[in-house]
Amino acid sequence: MLLFWFLLLSVFTYYLVQRSVAPITRTPTWLLWLVVMTPLLFLTAWSLVQGEEQPPTGVVLSLFILCPILYWGLIQAGRRPTPKPSTSDKSDQAGADIGGAPASAPASAAQKAELRPINKQEEADLQHCFPWSVYFLQNIEYRPQAMICRGQLRTSPNVAYDTISDNVKDHFGDRFLVVFQEGLNGKPFFALVPNPQSAKAAEAEPEQARKKRSEPLTRPGLAIGLLITTLFTTTAAGVFLSGVSDEQIQENPDLFLTGLPYALALLAILGTHEMGHYLAARYYKIKATLPYFIPIPFFLGTFGAFIQMRSPVPNRRALFDVGIAGPLSGLVMAVPLLLIGLNQSELVPISDNTSLLNFESLDPSASVMLALLSKLALGSQLSADQAINLSPIAIAGCLGLVVTALNLMPVGQLDGGHIVHAMYGQRTGAIIGQVARVLVLLLALIHREFMLWAILLFFIPAVDEPALNDVSELNPQRDILGLVSLVLLVLIVLPAPQSLTNLLF
Repeated sequence: MLLFWFLLLSVFTYYLVQRSVAPITRTPTWLLWLVVMTPLLFLTAWSLVQGEEQPPTGVVLSLFILCPILYWGLIQAGRRPTPKPSTSDKSDQAGADIGGAPASAPASAAQKAELRPINKQEEADLQHCFPWSVYFLQNIEYRPQAMICRGQLRTSPNVAYDTISDNVKDHFGDRFLVVFQEGLNGKPFFALVPNPQSAKAAEAEPEQARKKRSEPLTRPGLAIGLLITTLFTTTAAGVFLSGVSDEQIQENPDLFLTGLPYALALLAILGTHEMGHYLAARYYKIKATLPYFIPIPFFLGTFGAFIQMRSPVPNRRALFDVGIAGPLSGLVMAVPLLLIGLNQSELVPISDNTSLLNFESLDPSASVMLALLSKLALGSQLSADQAINLSPIAIAGCLGLVVTALNLMPVGQLDGGHIVHAMYGQRTGAIIGQVARVLVLLLALIHREFMLWAILLFFIPAVDEPALNDVSELNPQRDILGLVSLVLLVLIVLPAPQSLTNLLF
């Protein structure tokens, strides 16, 4: 089991490194991956050699401190130079490297799109886009990939963004994306970024890139094909989890259907989670693909599901709603299924192997929420000296809680990272993400089941990408809902305290 999780995380980490930093550095991806995996390599080797003996805390902490520093240093050592503005025209070049590409607009596309020069008349038109009573424009800075417009905000952020973005659209059409962010000095500024989806930018694209961009956004055939394949692989996994052997399947092929309860329950949870994201994105007119499932022919039967957003997130309210819709939708589906599955589960004595992720001997006190749901489902049958041998539906429900908790982690581009970014702003959200990483690491030193999460979180970029209007704040109702989501995260991850255990069991 340990080797399986190691291999699973290895594949996922390599994919993450390749997607996140390979485009910006010449340092080989395999070397960056090796640095990322060093803590896990040490812990895996230690567990295989020393068994249950705890590794030296000082060594573990040193690896978690030194590896991120080395990882950052290797990225910087091989960092690709920032593209320089074209010198083919004597007029000023527009463009700019702002704190990231707009959320869900591919960063590489925004960086590669070369901003065309604007002439004096266009510069005058741009200045007229900023009414003095809305945003008093003081200067325009021309950067390699954007025009930075700095000044004084004279009205509410919502009114300012709507007014100026409409004016820019009237004067320049779809040539620019208008981004509104807070500067390091706390003053909001506008940035006009070349729109890679504009008609003129499309004309300049290579033929291959143009064909790829013209592909239909929603591909129901692909989505249905992946769903059917994943239904098969998860059903096969459900057969294994039900305790049916290959010999029994060969003698009675109908036994293959015993894996359906697990498969349908897990797909319902994952599908509901992604449909929450998808419907919220469509509500805000954000281009998004249909949910795509990822089948695997072993263990759980799937790596999960995902959607891709192909257009910028308009504001922090949309960022919040899209981010929180998935975990809450998935949780609404996971909790009833977990209660149903717990009623079908068996109680077994607690053993040395009992843990949060051991489905044959699950410790209900390893999570506050799991303890509450177990007591609700099993009542007086459950005592303090008992573990739970989960039924297939209960396994799917438990995985639903795990997926929800992982996505609610307030780090980077995870759903929880979107939520805290929308609530507190990009910079404060990044600080919260750093604190969350350290807290999960400390928790992992006590409960080793969280060590994989701790390692993974340390190498997910802490800074979330900005929305177009990244200044306007949320309303109180969304702030409260965001705090509720963080409380749910704590209830899933935090082990039940002894006082609660004594009260329940």
